[in-house]
Amino acid sequence: MAHTDKSVDTLNSFLRGEISAVETYRQAIGHVTDARARTLLEECRRDHEHRVEAIRERIEKLGGMPVESSGPWGVFSKLIQGGADLLGEKAAIHALEEGEDHGLADYQRDAEQVHGEARRFVRMELLPAQKRTHQRLSQLKRTLH
Repeated sequence: MAHTDKSVDTLNSFLRGEISAVETYRQAIGHVTDARARTLLEECRRDHEHRVEAIRERIEKLGGMPVESSGPWGVFSKLIQGGADLLGEKAAIHALEEGEDHGLADYQRDAEQVHGEARRFVRMELLPAQKRTHQRLSQLKRTLH
């Protein structure tokens, strides 16, 4: 039972990060005028939305209760994105990339905190999906500079 509780806690931590990412992308997209960049950011936002749903389902499957909000991560992302909004499009995209770096680091660091099928889910689904989103955003950032 302790393994299940720890897995649910860790998955809820990942869920808060993914909810925060969705919120941050929504804010940033409103400040991006380049059509190609907006399209790519929408794709990244959808990637995070898919992970939100997948993590919620996994938590419920383990008998846990998925968190409903981003919690402290949402406050942090609003501060970061608020500063980026004042500085413009490139700063907003840079802030998003920092968020992607953080999300990737969280998955890599905490994958061992979940057990059994949940660990496979993190390693084989969440982590590769996060790497793809991170790569997509990094490519966008390089094309804007």
